[in-house]
Amino acid sequence: MIQLAVFLAGAGIAVAQETLRDAIAARVAASPEATVAVSFTDLETGESFGINADTVFHAASTMKIPVMIEVLKRAQDGAFSLDQGILLVNQFASIVDGSPYPLDAAEDGDTALYARVGERVPVRDLLRRMITRSSNLATNQLVALTGAENVTAMARSLGATRIQVLRGVEDQKAYDRGMNNTTTSADLAVLLAAIERGEVLSPESSAEMREILLAQEFRNKIPAGLPPGTRVAHKTGEITAVSHDAAIVYPQGRKPYLLVVLTRGIRDGKASSALIADVSRIVWTHVTRQP
Repeated sequence: MIQLAVFLAGAGIAVAQETLRDAIAARVAASPEATVAVSFTDLETGESFGINADTVFHAASTMKIPVMIEVLKRAQDGAFSLDQGILLVNQFASIVDGSPYPLDAAEDGDTALYARVGERVPVRDLLRRMITRSSNLATNQLVALTGAENVTAMARSLGATRIQVLRGVEDQKAYDRGMNNTTTSADLAVLLAAIERGEVLSPESSAEMREILLAQEFRNKIPAGLPPGTRVAHKTGEITAVSHDAAIVYPQGRKPYLLVVLTRGIRDGKASSALIADVSRIVWTHVTRQP
């Protein structure tokens, strides 16, 4: 039995003499309103496990990971250059009936990009903003560029068998009809493993994906459970009562591990972030054997 002796001061939970899975389950039980999925893979030891790993969740902004892969794949294949300028617009077509809708800057993680509507913005800039600032405007431009169906097909080809990218973001008509982007923690772990192992694209494109994910600016979930300065390549996602983080964590002196935590049912964003951070802390303690 894997022994843990962890005290989560922020959560006020003592966890001792338990397996990793039991320690995580105990923390999740402290949030009974939540449905939580966890996928963990240690690329150093091969250890892995999942909790509700095949449960389907609204993907929120984690769908931007497969969009990033598809953009770089097409650029690598010569469909366009990352330095090519794309005319930035703020009008998109609903997948329900083709009717136009704009994005609300106030609901976007990156308000600055809206000042550039009407300009040509390099694909490279849109790609980076989509991940590091979770720009919805950049996302919808890139989904229009690549095609949502192609993003899904690419993810499926890598072994992410349940992920579904149907559309960009803020398509209210589609949302009202349940036509949403969905994923599982297992699928996101598959994509992160492929990125880290360089199994998707060229070494240069793989390195660029990792560098973009490492530059993520929203760090109140998985990184918040780690020692300061720990390198984390990750993508968060959240909408009402949904909060996620999918990460490659790089402890010093060893290969990284993958951790994906998906949650729904917690309406308080600070509480869901704290839950994800606590799961991250438990996993870090287990992997590094540091109390």
